[in-house]
Amino acid sequence: MSNESTPAISARGLTKKFGDFTAVDNVDFNVNRGEIFGFLGPNGSGKTTTIRMMLGLLQPSAGSVEVLGMPDDGDTRSIRPRVGYMSQRFSLYNDLTVLQNLRFYGTAYGLGNTELENRIQEALGMAGLVGREGIRTKELSGGWRQRLALSAAILHRPEVIFLDEPTAGVDPLSRRAFWNLLYKLAAQEVTIFVTTHYMDEAEHCHRLAFIQHGKIIAHGSPGQIKSEMMCGEVLEMLPSDTAEAVKVLRAAQESGRLPIKEVELYGSLVHIVALEVRKLQSAIAAELRAASIQPGQMAIIEPSLEDVFIACMRA
Repeated sequence: MSNESTPAISARGLTKKFGDFTAVDNVDFNVNRGEIFGFLGPNGSGKTTTIRMMLGLLQPSAGSVEVLGMPDDGDTRSIRPRVGYMSQRFSLYNDLTVLQNLRFYGTAYGLGNTELENRIQEALGMAGLVGREGIRTKELSGGWRQRLALSAAILHRPEVIFLDEPTAGVDPLSRRAFWNLLYKLAAQEVTIFVTTHYMDEAEHCHRLAFIQHGKIIAHGSPGQIKSEMMCGEVLEMLPSDTAEAVKVLRAAQESGRLPIKEVELYGSLVHIVALEVRKLQSAIAAELRAASIQPGQMAIIEPSLEDVFIACMRA
């Protein structure tokens, strides 16, 4: 990671209102140069609005944001050549081939013929698209389309890349391949600001911020957030009927029979969060047995980032 002291992105009191609705509310954060910074929150929490303000596509209602030391003053001409952007919606042309799309976007970035062809070959190699140059974009799978979109966004070698849920709807193997590309870019001192719904992706960011209702409610490294923001212990169990176990335990929580904070389904497992959940294991098992459910294996575990995210969102 770069030793430069000036952050790649700096937001202070960043606010955006649409009439009476506040989409982003007095947000502060820094993004260091060469790091992958994750921005997590539910739909409508203000993630995309924040990105659009950083790109100069929306003017803040209050506060300020600087990208690469340049303030967002409404004139994006100076910052535009130094940043890349991959939006939520696939922005390439489906009827054009891989090569045609890259040439179109490279020309739009102002790259000359020789430079453009060199950059295209670099991008094709990095994304593993060599041999697919003549395929129409609409014939590519979702994972390959996302790689192509990233290739188009980095043709001009931006210093900062904004990615808005870049792997939404992409299968796990393709998501992993996409993130391998992001790690390569970060190793080259490229700063990456990424929004995601996937906790496994968030775990691999250098630092994170959780946003809800336009406010940042947690920030730090994944390890810091898990150690500082989790209020309680996590009990993991494998009951004989997971879905029914969740219903029974939530009913016990709502009635006050069990002083637990969260009950969540994790595939075939159930996670229960409480301040001293280890002292509640016998009571939890008894509650389930009374409903003809075998509690199965039970163990106190370290909270996952998803446990912490859910707890923060419901706090």
